[in-house]
Amino acid sequence: MAVARKVWQQVESGSPAAAFIIIAILQFSKGQEFSHSMYGALACLLVSGLTRAFETFASQAAWNNPDLYWISITTLIDWVANVILPVYAASQVAAMALRLGIFSLVHPTSGWLRHFVTAALCLMVSGLLRLAEFFVAHGTGGVT
Repeated sequence: MAVARKVWQQVESGSPAAAFIIIAILQFSKGQEFSHSMYGALACLLVSGLTRAFETFASQAAWNNPDLYWISITTLIDWVANVILPVYAASQVAAMALRLGIFSLVHPTSGWLRHFVTAALCLMVSGLLRLAEFFVAHGTGGVT
């Protein structure tokens, strides 16, 4: 009962992520499934950052600007292409290195090739979007 009281005090104090982590630790110690509580903690921690990101995307223009949706979508695509894809490519290269280190089988159908191709595609898409941004930024104002 004392543990439940402490968990509830954490929730009341405005830290639901801590409450989810405490519940996950308790479930882990009892040998029960704890991944859902960890996902809940992660979601609680992400809500604040995602809310601020959406506010940033939406606050780049006035609320009655007809280009508000277009600006938000292009900013989101730009952020995903310039931040998320290179980080994901790095994680795929790390997964490829682990796969090669553990299995050490160099064959075209092994799993390391899938990680390598995924990393290459992520970097290719990111590079092409950066190239398009460069051409748009240094354009002459239209095709003549």
